[in-house]
Amino acid sequence: MGRDHVHPIEVQSMRILASRADLSRLPWLSRAVARRVVHSAADMRYLDDLVLDEAALVRGWEALAAGAPIVADSHMVAAGITSTDVEVPLTDPDVADHAAASGTTRSATAITMAAERVGPGAIWVVGNAPTALVAVIAHAQEPALVIGLPVGFVGAVEAKAELRASGLPSVSNLSERGGSAVAASAVNALLYTATATPPGSPSTSRIPSPASTPSPSQESSS
Repeated sequence: MGRDHVHPIEVQSMRILASRADLSRLPWLSRAVARRVVHSAADMRYLDDLVLDEAALVRGWEALAAGAPIVADSHMVAAGITSTDVEVPLTDPDVADHAAASGTTRSATAITMAAERVGPGAIWVVGNAPTALVAVIAHAQEPALVIGLPVGFVGAVEAKAELRASGLPSVSNLSERGGSAVAASAVNALLYTATATPPGSPSTSRIPSPASTPSPSQESSS
């Protein structure tokens, strides 16, 4: 699941991030996801905003390694996920008619329709529509991981809080921030992490505040 080549600009970007925040106290996959999310948005505020659970990330990492399907709420999210195929149920030609008939958004309808056939063990990724995340919570069958990082002033914070309260294995954040690039980057962090097995024991983690001094031991890339 790793990459053969990392561009020098990305390496330099990760070094700058490492100089501004010491994430070494985070478990392996939590650190990888946090760094890549911050890198994708160039926004250090995510270090105080992300809610990560190492056990959930290990479950998602193992599912990806085993070839679990990835389902995204939009083309923009799917376009940002590299090195593997991503299903976007919003492209189903029947979605618009079903949404009109049910009085729900197309994003929510697409997720609901997909959940009926995808089955258990999938990775669900939401970066755009809070209603899609609510549909994932309600209808996804035993997801391996739900990456719920929709952006917006209406419903995003509430949907992410509902995700955390659901008990599903998840990645989320506390604020209105989020979006396609951020959600895709969380998946990429797991896909790019090539170590054979996660070191240490899974644990729930909150991200430490950005460090005021550089951390020479910090890795340069995920």
